[in-house]
Amino acid sequence: METARQTGGCQCGAVRYRALGELGYPHICHCRMCQKAAGNYFLPLAAAKREHFELTRGEPKWFRSSDIVRRGFCGDCGTPLFYDIPEADFINIALGTLDEPDAVKPVMQSNTVRKMSWFHALDGLPVEPEPETPDREEAIAASNNQHPDQDTSHWPLGETHDG
Repeated sequence: METARQTGGCQCGAVRYRALGELGYPHICHCRMCQKAAGNYFLPLAAAKREHFELTRGEPKWFRSSDIVRRGFCGDCGTPLFYDIPEADFINIALGTLDEPDAVKPVMQSNTVRKMSWFHALDGLPVEPEPETPDREEAIAASNNQHPDQDTSHWPLGETHDG
């Protein structure tokens, strides 16, 4: 049986990571701290055993959001990456930073007292039509600075690094 392997990183590619084994307790946290840390209405997280987790490129910046928790993010592009309790034997990964985020389905929600009261109505919102011309998408694709959803030997792709 093959060991599960998850890779991921920030939007600009300055920080990349790898986790071996299944990610534990994939969940969506609705607490106010997670909302602020993610700049969103919730933060999906899952735990990687620290012994099976490694940074493969760069180092995150850390913000101590409480006496117990620090949050890791990319100092270059600002992507929220980790929810870390340094004394624990695991580190929580922000699931949106996985190269294959659809591979890890949340099994629980937490801190729902702060959950947006209107979430139940999201599927009823109108959907924007697809653009009639692909000009905007082509312009974005031609100037895309986002790291691809896979490990690269260096980034940006046009640069090379010694060592």
